[in-house]
Amino acid sequence: MDEKLKQLEKQYSEIPIPKELDFVVEKALKQGKKKRKNRAPQWLLGSAAAAMLFTASLNVSPAMARTLSEIPVVGSIVKVLTWTEYEVKEETFDANIKVPSIENLENKELANTLNEKYRSEGKELYDAFVAEVDYVKGQGGGHVGIDSGYDVKTDNEQILSIGRYTVNTVGSSSTTMHYDTIDKQNEILITLPMLFKDDSYIKTISENIIEQMRKQAASDPDKKYWVIGGGLPDEEVIDGFTTIKADQQFYISDKGKLVISFDKYEVAQGYMGIVEFEIPTDVLKKDLVSSEYIH
Repeated sequence: MDEKLKQLEKQYSEIPIPKELDFVVEKALKQGKKKRKNRAPQWLLGSAAAAMLFTASLNVSPAMARTLSEIPVVGSIVKVLTWTEYEVKEETFDANIKVPSIENLENKELANTLNEKYRSEGKELYDAFVAEVDYVKGQGGGHVGIDSGYDVKTDNEQILSIGRYTVNTVGSSSTTMHYDTIDKQNEILITLPMLFKDDSYIKTISENIIEQMRKQAASDPDKKYWVIGGGLPDEEVIDGFTTIKADQQFYISDKGKLVISFDKYEVAQGYMGIVEFEIPTDVLKKDLVSSEYIH
């Protein structure tokens, strides 16, 4: 292994995993805007030994440069870039993990917290993949795969919503989705509870989703949800969906609509994958703090 590769691997191993990220995000939310500081983004390039391949960055990968050139600019200032990409391609082991980075957000504490979270998640996913590959090889072989990336769901003058997906393939597959929604004008992270006057929204949204599930199942035999009247025999609905979580995954659409998201298997059979429900604003009016975001 040459000296440069050793140095890159050392950088990879030293990427910190922050603790209590939720606390820091809440702290950034409360403090609001921060003064801009002259700080260049840290572009790190991770690597791993053995038969694993590499992570790619803008500086060393023409393909990455093309990818970055195709990513839309958020407003006229804030940008979403691919900070690092972990890639592995072997006969039965494959990984593609794209880690996003929010650049040029004036609230540096919020941006740094989110970016550190993304980087930590990417590193943890890659480390878990490498460990799983080692285990499977020790058991005589098998298939291990992971595909993780991000999708800019909304990008307008006010709202930036980023969805981060992870698809794991070990035997069967699982898919999870996590969202961050930012008010670009006020430079704060929007949480689901802060949109509403009190926790009554949980009941309001849950009842509407159950209604939507039943209507969809009645009109489309291919849609089957884990709820009574959701297209499955009642005896198969065990511990079915009854209510969303207070911090259920969500994003705000370009039209200012609240969209609630569920992971694969969370509320429906696996073949339906990630499931989303747009909640009519008329249903939410009595619970909303204002029509600033949802309208």
